[in-house]
Amino acid sequence: MLALKLAFKNLMGAGLRTWLNVAALSFAFVVIVFFNGMIDGWNRQSRIDTREWETGTAQYWHPLYDRYDPFTIQDAHAPMSEEVMAEVRKKNLVPVLIAQATAYPQGRMLGVILKGIDPEQTVLKLPTDKIIPSDDVDYAIIGKRMAESAKLNVGDKLLVRWRDRNGTFDAREIQIASIFKCDVPAADKGQIYLRLEVLQKMMGMGNEATILTAGNEFKFKNLMGWEFKDSAFLLADMDKIIQAKKAGGSILEGLLLIIALIAIFDTQVLSIFRRQKEIGTYIALGMTRSQVVGIFTVEGGAHSILATLLGAAYGIPLFWLIGKTGIPMEAAQATDLPIAENIIPYYSIGLILTTIIIVVISATIVSYLPARRIAKMKPTDALKGKLS
Repeated sequence: MLALKLAFKNLMGAGLRTWLNVAALSFAFVVIVFFNGMIDGWNRQSRIDTREWETGTAQYWHPLYDRYDPFTIQDAHAPMSEEVMAEVRKKNLVPVLIAQATAYPQGRMLGVILKGIDPEQTVLKLPTDKIIPSDDVDYAIIGKRMAESAKLNVGDKLLVRWRDRNGTFDAREIQIASIFKCDVPAADKGQIYLRLEVLQKMMGMGNEATILTAGNEFKFKNLMGWEFKDSAFLLADMDKIIQAKKAGGSILEGLLLIIALIAIFDTQVLSIFRRQKEIGTYIALGMTRSQVVGIFTVEGGAHSILATLLGAAYGIPLFWLIGKTGIPMEAAQATDLPIAENIIPYYSIGLILTTIIIVVISATIVSYLPARRIAKMKPTDALKGKLS
């Protein structure tokens, strides 16, 4: 308690020098919390959006299917067993048949992926109910990105050409029934969604599918002829991106923290040099050298406590405002990353506590390093103001 009282008394007596150090350290504290909160918010939103629009809670893949190899699509399909169909009827599984095709919007040629999906499914947020059944017209839905790249609008007709299971080329005209907007490029760019039975008929693959997407109510089990892919596998790419972003951001955070800590280190060195008589007085009054070192260490570490309080004073209103409005990321949507127009940062208790601990420990360590010099001082020289 004595060390704390003396530390805060000396800090307040230092005036502007103390508050400059505290301000620098508080800025580093706020930036660390903000950046990690933004990354965590992006990660949280992207995982939720990807599950809702593309992957569901998990998927079953045909053994030959590889999402990174388009050449596997031609042979990656299999009939659905009665066990699978029972889950489909319960709306627990959504079968999706995937096929490659070429579209010809306004005379141009565009490679696309045709996906046959049940229009009555409720697992994914795709507006499949807009795929109207018709004997005369084959309706389809596309995403906003696909519509912009192909320059298509609702009601436009599009010629598509594909090769069926026997290798025979065929072509058909489809009509755009709806254009949806989502933040998951993999569920949008180059994708055309048709009724499952329509695509099965086009490909000559009756009752067949490429992947099975599971909903929240599905109880996971082994399905013969299908490979199970859990959420960790399906979102592995997103996790790697987040880790890379955090690693890159940690460099900036580290530099800001080091700058603030250097200021504290310099202040402690100067303080020990100028207060030699005070140090000698403490020792002459009976305090051990370790106790005096503790006073100066606590004094330097107290910068982190004041920095945390100051950072909270202006950081909490700032974070609250950003949490209400979000961080605009429209420019980043041009990439293939699943990212919303506005990212809502996520500040967890663990993130805040971890940042506080890092700042406090770092400030305490850099305060202790110059304070060790006190242990080597002779009381008589210190009282004379001479540093041995």
